[in-house]
Amino acid sequence: MAKHPSITFFCKECGHETARWEGKCPGCHEWDTLVEAPVEKKNSAPRGRREGAARLTLGSASVPKPLHEHARERLPRIPVPISEFHRVMGGGIVPGGSVLVGGEPGIGKSTLLLQLLASLAVCDSDVSGLAHEHDSENDQNKAANGKRTLLYITGEEAPSQVAARGLRLTAQAIQFRQPRSTKVDEGASLAAALRTERLKLAGETELSSILSMLETERPLVAVIDSIQTLRDASINSAPGSISQVRECAMALVDAGRQLNTAIFLIGHVTKDGSIAGPRVLEHIVDTVLNFEGETRLDLRVLRASKNRFGSTDESGFFEMTQAGLLEVPDPSAALLDMESGPDKGSGSAVGSLCEGSRILLVELQGLTVPAPGGGSPRRRASGLDANRMAQILAVLETKGGVPFAMLDVFASAAGGFRVIEPDADLPLALALASAALSRPVREGLVAAGEVGLGGEIRPIPRLEARIAEARRLGFKSILLPTRGRNQLPAEKDGVRILRARTIREALALGLS
Repeated sequence: MAKHPSITFFCKECGHETARWEGKCPGCHEWDTLVEAPVEKKNSAPRGRREGAARLTLGSASVPKPLHEHARERLPRIPVPISEFHRVMGGGIVPGGSVLVGGEPGIGKSTLLLQLLASLAVCDSDVSGLAHEHDSENDQNKAANGKRTLLYITGEEAPSQVAARGLRLTAQAIQFRQPRSTKVDEGASLAAALRTERLKLAGETELSSILSMLETERPLVAVIDSIQTLRDASINSAPGSISQVRECAMALVDAGRQLNTAIFLIGHVTKDGSIAGPRVLEHIVDTVLNFEGETRLDLRVLRASKNRFGSTDESGFFEMTQAGLLEVPDPSAALLDMESGPDKGSGSAVGSLCEGSRILLVELQGLTVPAPGGGSPRRRASGLDANRMAQILAVLETKGGVPFAMLDVFASAAGGFRVIEPDADLPLALALASAALSRPVREGLVAAGEVGLGGEIRPIPRLEARIAEARRLGFKSILLPTRGRNQLPAEKDGVRILRARTIREALALGLS
């Protein structure tokens, strides 16, 4: 059956276009990635992106040069006064870099980036003098204090709505723990930062107008909220379509590199949590940040799933309050309910996780109930990988002797934290076995280790740091893999060190 000539199919992963639907994409060979979309006709007028790119060309055509000459043109990073943001970015913002920030609606993406601009507005650190010789010839891009401006472009809300939300934030939201390389003006407050001439706000969705605005203002950092609302007039399709998102993102990234402007793009997410639009959008930008958390809870976690200029293992922790997003100085204490004591009863275990350069203690909970009517048991995981939990259940039943065949199993990470580290295998196994056997985990115990399919406990790094974090929060013992037994004593700094080679040994040591 012939397809309507105005309909085509695009691949969500690579952007490949085909006239008919196929199970496998001919371009990237991924399954079930083709989506239906109308044919996007090009207008007769010159393309807005090409016009903008021509206006933003600051020099002659690119010519090959020796590597060391390109290295001399590299600009220093922009220190971020928000230390948790500074950590996730890998040590600051790269001038000319592009960052895609994704998250569920209402999670606080706009608030976080508005606070980022406000904190930079009252910060003494600036690289505008090193940006480009052409900048000194144009004073329109400088504020009254001689620093480059900061630009927030909104396409979803009216500028008055964004400004009203920003002015409701209190001065407490700007009082972050600054990195050593950052100096904040004395008496700085968020309200004062939002009223400074350096921070500018505009409402625009037309790509050509935004490119013209970037060329005129030449900001140090520009935030686009959001990429799905922009429209290139040369493409005859609705905003948010695959071609619109791809072309607008490429134009903004190119403009940022030419102007040495750091571009932050806010992106929508789909039902499964991935960023909406073609996967090529994530390949275009330099950094992809995911802002996670339960909207009903206060804890927010900023993670980097891609970072060309830093590590993807770091996480930043924030708390949503009426004053705005505040940094969490002690994430372990925030994730644990220390008021009820270290012992939480059966079905609860504390795990020691390695998140980048920090150690986190997270409470993992398990619950088992008989399957109703003897039917197929249910397996539900919240904040955990369901496939990983199913694997641990199989290991517990075959290697540990804990029956789960006729039990419904529920597991979760307390506090709304999403656990992705394999170090959480052992504490999760203890929590599930504790719930199934109605035997509580040893009082004051912290566990860490990866569980293999053969029931072995695999080694993990940074043992001394895990012991120090457990001692700081008042835990009495820690359960670790056997390998490396000669490297640590049986007790260190008042914390008893227990070792297990297999899952059966771990259950014998970890359960009361």
